[in-house]
Amino acid sequence: MAWLLVVVAGLLETGFAVCLKLSHGFTRLWPTVAFAAFALGSFGLLTLSLKKLDVGPAYAVWTGIGAAGTAIYGMVFLGDLVSTLKIISISLVIIGVIGLQLSGSAQ
Repeated sequence: MAWLLVVVAGLLETGFAVCLKLSHGFTRLWPTVAFAAFALGSFGLLTLSLKKLDVGPAYAVWTGIGAAGTAIYGMVFLGDLVSTLKIISISLVIIGVIGLQLSGSAQ
């Protein structure tokens, strides 16, 4: 259950990163409100998961999901540059996240 919290927290991290961009420096109300909600949810779930998990792997998985998710969202919906190197790099992050989850504890 703790790993599920980390995964959801990582997805929420993607949400807060995207909303941070859409807020244009906190000058747009609704993206700023969404940023705050996603950030609070993400950090809250990560905090709960750390009661059961080691901080290193949990934090790495959280940031990996957030980074990969944000990069993918940006390419698909925000017009970010798509390149072969970027796709390969995102794939390596995802593989690393999976490896950390599989190599960690069974908690």
